[in-house]
Amino acid sequence: MAEIRIRNTDDRISGEANVRAFLDQQEVLYEHWNPAKLPTELDNKFVLSDEDKELILTTYSEEIRDLAARRGYHTWDIVALSEATPNLEEVLQKFEQVHTHTEDEVRAITAGRGIFIIKGSDELGYFDVELEAGDVISVPEYKPHFFTLMDNRQIVAVRLFIEKEGWIAHPFEDSSFQKA
Repeated sequence: MAEIRIRNTDDRISGEANVRAFLDQQEVLYEHWNPAKLPTELDNKFVLSDEDKELILTTYSEEIRDLAARRGYHTWDIVALSEATPNLEEVLQKFEQVHTHTEDEVRAITAGRGIFIIKGSDELGYFDVELEAGDVISVPEYKPHFFTLMDNRQIVAVRLFIEKEGWIAHPFEDSSFQKA
């Protein structure tokens, strides 16, 4: 289950209802899919074949299509990152810069753990959303954020897009941002 850390105060928010209520206030969608639906052979597998990726998409087809219909997403795919990912550090550097998008950034975590760092209101500042299998998040268009891996450095996620080009970041300069 997702957990939130407010960077300015180090306060933590946990529990699905509390996380959802906080993220709703920040205009960030949070849902939870059943991680037990995933076939056991994919539970902690982070190097995926095309067949594995298709099996994940098929397993969560109903949830993906429901979310896509509600939010206007047209395409989706799977991203898998781990120490086995070629050029992992370069990939993470691309993600680990505060940026915005002209569409929502959506991730449905199916294995592993990751973290979104999101800019809240001026009073709140930045907050971390720590995600694990089953957590689904949609960061709204134009909301400054970035994504990175947790200490385990492994994640598999479904990504949903409006644009056919997929993930396109626009750098966001913010002198108030400090890496934790």
